[in-house]
Amino acid sequence: MPLYEHVFLARQDVAKQQVEALTKEFSDVISENGGKVVKNEYWGLKSLAYKIKKNRKAHYTLLNIDAPPAAVAEMERRMGISTDILRFLTVKVEQHETEPSVMMRKGDRDEREGRGPRGGGFRGDRGDRPPRGDRPPRGDRGDRPPRGDREGSTFRARPPRDSNPGSEG
Repeated sequence: MPLYEHVFLARQDVAKQQVEALTKEFSDVISENGGKVVKNEYWGLKSLAYKIKKNRKAHYTLLNIDAPPAAVAEMERRMGISTDILRFLTVKVEQHETEPSVMMRKGDRDEREGRGPRGGGFRGDRGDRPPRGDRPPRGDRGDRPPRGDREGSTFRARPPRDSNPGSEG
């Protein structure tokens, strides 16, 4: 049977127990149609990048599924009908990951090296940059006249608009 990774988003005002009940309901749909849910991960309540159906947050859940396409289609049909499901995505994969998904691996973030105490964005330890060899120094630009006194400028101010454009003399 084909292997799938399925992620769905449940509304933010649904309790965690209700999300677990939804997960069990959809797992039962897969089982009834001859498949099985290999792994089930609840990722928690997370912020969305943009509002979806007036929600700013959603409960994320991942299901690794080993089932025929008809079972997945039936599960997706029922998710589309459910008012508690905001979005879902099913992807066919060659094999399931045996280790926890990327969202569940919190230790990897702490093990990254070379980030410094602030996580990478802070560049205060760099100091002043050395001069670039491919450009001459900017200096005071003494070879140019001040901006307001340039001669030969083609800029002309627009004449003032008539305050009452619809009227004729």
